[in-house]
Parts: sequence; structure tokens; C-alpha cells
Amino acid sequence: MSTTTTTVVASPGAASRPGRGGPRRVGGGLLDPRQLGRSLPAALRKLDPRTLWHNPVMLIVEVGAAFTTVLTIADPSVFGWLITVWLWLTVVFANLAEAVAEGRGKAQAAALRRTRTDTIARRLTGWSSGQAAPTAEEIAAGATAVGEIAAGERVLVEEVPAPRLVRGDVVLVAAGELIPGDGDVVEGIASVDESAITGESAPVIRESGGDRSSVTGGTRVLSDRIVVRITQQPGESFIDRMIGLVEGADRRRTPNEIALNILLAALTVIFLLAVATLQPLAIFTKAQQPAIPDSAALTGHGITGIVLASLLVCLIPTTIGALLSAIGIAGMDRLVQRNVLAMSGRAVEAAGDVNTLLLDKTGTITFGNRQAREFLPVGGVGAAALADAAQLSSLADETPEGRSVVVFAKEHHGLRERSPGELRAATFVPFTAQTRMSGVDLADPAAGAERAGGAESAGVGGAGGEMRRQIRKGAASAVITWVRQAGGTIPAELGEIVDGVSAAGGTPLVVGEVTGTGPAAHARVLGVIQLADVVKSGMRERFDEMRRMGIRTVMITGDNPLTAKAIAQEAGVDDFLAEATPEDKLVLIRAEQADGKLVAMTGDGTNDAPALAQADVGVAMNTGTSAAKEAGNMVDLDSDPTKLIEIVEIGKQLLITRGALTTFSIANDVAKYFAIIPAMFAGVYGGLDRLNIMRLATPESAILSAVIFNALVIVALIPLALRGVRYTPSSASALLSRNLSRYGLGGIIAPFVGIKIIDLLVQFIPGVG
Repeated sequence: MSTTTTTVVASPGAASRPGRGGPRRVGGGLLDPRQLGRSLPAALRKLDPRTLWHNPVMLIVEVGAAFTTVLTIADPSVFGWLITVWLWLTVVFANLAEAVAEGRGKAQAAALRRTRTDTIARRLTGWSSGQAAPTAEEIAAGATAVGEIAAGERVLVEEVPAPRLVRGDVVLVAAGELIPGDGDVVEGIASVDESAITGESAPVIRESGGDRSSVTGGTRVLSDRIVVRITQQPGESFIDRMIGLVEGADRRRTPNEIALNILLAALTVIFLLAVATLQPLAIFTKAQQPAIPDSAALTGHGITGIVLASLLVCLIPTTIGALLSAIGIAGMDRLVQRNVLAMSGRAVEAAGDVNTLLLDKTGTITFGNRQAREFLPVGGVGAAALADAAQLSSLADETPEGRSVVVFAKEHHGLRERSPGELRAATFVPFTAQTRMSGVDLADPAAGAERAGGAESAGVGGAGGEMRRQIRKGAASAVITWVRQAGGTIPAELGEIVDGVSAAGGTPLVVGEVTGTGPAAHARVLGVIQLADVVKSGMRERFDEMRRMGIRTVMITGDNPLTAKAIAQEAGVDDFLAEATPEDKLVLIRAEQADGKLVAMTGDGTNDAPALAQADVGVAMNTGTSAAKEAGNMVDLDSDPTKLIEIVEIGKQLLITRGALTTFSIANDVAKYFAIIPAMFAGVYGGLDRLNIMRLATPESAILSAVIFNALVIVALIPLALRGVRYTPSSASALLSRNLSRYGLGGIIAPFVGIKIIDLLVQFIPGVG
């Protein structure tokens, strides 16, 4: 194939390294004066009615402020100007709460933008899987040598800006270069610095053909080189989506927010009608008692427009109306601070309503670094022969378990750690969720000739004198089935040994072999590898907390039922699913959802994608495949499966915060109603004087004090809205009782105290007191 090439730089993007430690996490005080100053212009811009239309409560406040402005300009008074100023401040404070929450996200987005550089990518044209990618020396040598491969074909290496890459493009990335876009490693293995995204300085391994193949644009290759297939279109990369989400540009109202907005709108209509009924009552009262002197609150035409507008603003649920958006934005920000990217606010809310938690055993409940502890031979097989077969079957197994088998055979049985290249015509069989086995096929059973007990493992002559040996290790049921299908028998003591290892909380891996081919083939079980894992400390307490919250925990594991039961009892989970396949996870999720429950789970592999997509909360690991990250509605940048429990707690904190502030706001409105109305009409209707327990100075000071309190309480609650109500694991009924006693009662008491204190101050203002 004849191609042309272009000259490329040796290290594209190498000059633009992100700062160490990645993007700075936005912190600081919740009411940092500098942050307030930066947010104030945005708050003023939000005064545009086209922006406020989505918040009907605050839109009515703004209309009231504009109405009083017109009335005060037409008939100036100290009382009118004070009311007008504080009504406008109420709208500004509400906008400020949202602007502060958005400002924290925008600061995070700015840090992420700094990780995006004008990277130059080396795009490969004509390359296919299995071909050798051009080396750095070939590229540096120029056009005549670029892209030479073993088959005699050539690969075009083209220099292009990263933004021009499209889905399906294949790029070559070498040590010291930035990965130009999101994709999957299709060739090679490399150490990658992901601190620009995760903030963690420790490098991670990314390799082709496994669940650690996904790479993110903007991260840097530290060693070796990899070929990456781009999986995203321009503008749709992981960083692009993250920036849009933390800025709030992609934020959509959640069902709970929509329902609460409908409730607030209904309450606004009710209080609007209540205020409207006061006008004919006031006109009738003035007509019946003409001796009552005119005031700023009551004239011969009834209640003044300024007072009506003020009263309406004080009675409608402005507190929660002002803070509702900030609460949702802050909830997503708390996830970002913990390196979790939520694709929507709906996912955060769903986390708070989760009923069932599906947790992988390995890495979540246990440490996940299962190590070989003992080789247990069966059927008269020698320990050395079992060790030899176990080591051979694990040479290409890069999992911690596989490496531990190789090391254990070397240290305890004197077997040299052989490399796969030493074996003649060996074919390594990878582990899959379907077969639940891995191993090696040897064309010559004498391969790796250091086998102990040679006669014991000798093959049997097959057709045409061909010798063959197959070794498998894996789940007991899978290897037993494999041996039986090859015509072998199962030693009687195998079941007892497997059950004993499982009952002790260990994981038994059965090793079997088939030697020879055709009718002369001989299949047998050699023995059991005992793997030991350790349950993480504190897990039982965490699951007890989940139980108090009404959440059912289910442990998912590929172990046999006895091992799963032992680990489940030690950890304290409610249930377990043993020998689980991806299809089993999907069936379990659908069964839970059919019972009306919300389900959360984690996953990282392509085979987890259907279950992640089906779950109400699907948390994909950043180290996982692109398919898993696309299927889930959250991505954990730290790839920590235990963080699912934290995500649920953040979701519950969001819902509790919204409920607490709604309770406080509605209780506030009721209290203000009983504080203001008696003060306004006690001089007209003597019976109302009994309800005027605060003894406010004048109707004007009562109205002004309530308006000022209404504005200041929004500012006072901004830190709580951003930080969230402190969450303590407990049942729904206990949380309801606590909210009613703390925020309901507090919402009733606070206006009485606050309005009285303000009245004691404003009564000395001329024209008010």
C-alpha cells in the first residue's frame, strides 16, 4: 500500500503540562467575602425577568418590588423607600444564593479548562489491530521509514490538532505526551498520569484488552506508548461534559424539584387570595369607622399598594423559593468535591431514595487482593505436580490472584517463575465471566520442563503421536464440568475440600488438566488452590447504618455460595448473590425494580454496562471501559467502589436539606401571618389585640420589620443550603420527627424573635415608628 506521510513533532503537547495535583478543588468559606463579591454581578444579571420566569415565587417578588418602586416614585415617603429597597434586596439575595452555588461550580470548571491544551495528535491511517505501530525512531527518521510494519505494509502518520479528531480515529501516544481525546487503548500498555482529572498524583496503568482500557483526554502518558481509538466526537469529551455539569449549563430540574415548585406555586396562589381579601375588608372597615386616621398602611381607599405588596412577599414561601436551585447545585458540587461526576441531578436524587445497594465483594467489602495460601492436591496427585500446573495456568494471569499463585509456587515449591515466552507453542486462555476459568493449552506436555513429578503429569499419546496438555483453573463448578465433559472423574474428597475452604471464608480455585487428544485423552482434577481475602474493617458498622436508613445491601460475588455466605455473615450484609454473572446482576436489578425499589450499583467492565444502564444509580469506575462509563449515570474518578455508600449519603443529605428548608419556610410564613395581621388591625378590631403578642410599635414598623426579616433569613440560610443539613443515618420516621421539631418549630419561633428585634430598631426611624 502506497502512502504519503507528514513530518510530526517528536512530543506533541509535551510543553504544556498541567500543574501537579490536578485541578484545585474549590473550597473556602461558604460566605467568603471574595466569593460573594465575584457572585454579586451574576446575581444582578439574574434580575432579568427572562431569567426569573423559571422561579415563579421570586418573579412575583420582583414584580412586587417594581410595583412599590413606581408607587414610591409617585408618592415618596420614608416608609415607601425602605420597603422598596428591601424588596429588591430580597430578590438580589435569592439570586445571590444561586450565583454563589454556580460560582463554586464555575471555579471548578475553570480549573478543568486549564487541563485542556492545544494538543497535537498523531493520527494513524491504515492501521489495524495486531499491526505494530510506528516507533518514535521511525517517526523521527522521516517519511521514508515511517510506519514500516512486519507485513510490509505502511501506516500513514498524520499530525492533526486534537479538536479535529472524531469518533473512530486511531492515534499513537508516546511517553511524555498528552492523550488528545477520550478513547480506549487498543494496543500496548502504559503508565498514565490522571492527576489533571482526579487530583491524585499516583499514576495508573492503562492497557488494551481488559477493563482498564479507557483513557481520558488531557491525561499524560508517563511510560511506554499506546495506540488509542477515539470514542467521542469533538465537544463531547469527558472533560467537556464535566465542565458543562459543574457549571450548571446542563442542569435540568429533577422530578422532586418540579413537584416542589408546583407546591410553592399553589401556596403562592393561596396567599395571594388571602392578601386580596384584606382589601375589601379594609375598605369596609374604613367606611364603618371614619374616625380612624389615615396612615401609610390604611387609608380611605383601603390598604395601600405598598403594604399589600409587602404583605404578599412576606407570606409567600420566598425562603425555599430563593434557595431551591442553590440546594440542587450544591448537591452536585458536593459530589464533584469527592471526585464523582453525576450526569444529572436526577441521579443524585435517586441516590437519596435508593432502597437496594448492590456491592461487589472484591474491592468493596474485602480488600480485593486475594492471595494464594495453600495448594490442596486430590486423587493421589502430588503437591509438586499441582503447584506446577497451577503456576503454568497462571503465567499470563495479570490479576493479583494469578500473580500470587505464581509467587506461591516459586517460594513454597521451588518452581522457577517462568515467562510465557519460554513455553513452546503455548496458547493462554483468558478468564471470562461466561467460562469462569482461565488456563493454558500446550502443544507439548513437556513444555516448561521443570515440572515436578514428571511421570505423574505425563501426557498420553494421541492420534498421530501428537502430545497435548490443557490446564484450567477457576470456579469449582466450572472446572468440574470441564473435566467431566472431557471424560474424567471427580475425586470424592474434592467436594469436602472445596466446602471447607469456602466455609472458612476463603475462595477455592480448582485446577484440572486434560492430556492427550482424541480417544487417548485423559482428564482429571489435580487439586484446589486456597485463596484468602480480608473483609475491610468497619464494614459491619457501615452496613448497620444502611439498615437503619432502610437500605437493603446485597453482596455480588463470583465465589461459590459457601464462600459468599461466610463473607456475607462476617461483613453483615443483608443478602448475597453467589457465582454471579452479568446477566444475573441484570435479572436481580429488574426483580428489585419490579417490587418498586430503587437500585444502586457499581461496575467497570463492558459486561457491566447493561446492569449499569438498568440501575437507577449506576456508578461507573473511571478505570473502566468506555461502554461502562456511557451506561452509568455517575462516574467515580477515583475508581473506589466503596464510594457508592458515600454517594447514597450525599443524595439523602440533598433530599433532607430540601425538606428541612421547605418545612422552615412554610412554618415561617404561618408565623409571619400571625405576627403581622394582628399588628395591622388591632387598632380597628380589638379582638385581634389578643394575638398581638409581640406588641410591635406601629403597623408600618410591623410591615417593614417583616420585610427586612424575610430578606435577611435568606442570607442566613445560604450556608446551610450550600453545606447541607447534617445527615445522621436513621429511619424515615425519625428524620421526619427531627425535621418537624427542629426546622418546623424553629421556623415558627424565628420570625417572632427576629421581627421583634428588628421592630425595636426600626421604630426610631422617622415616618416608621
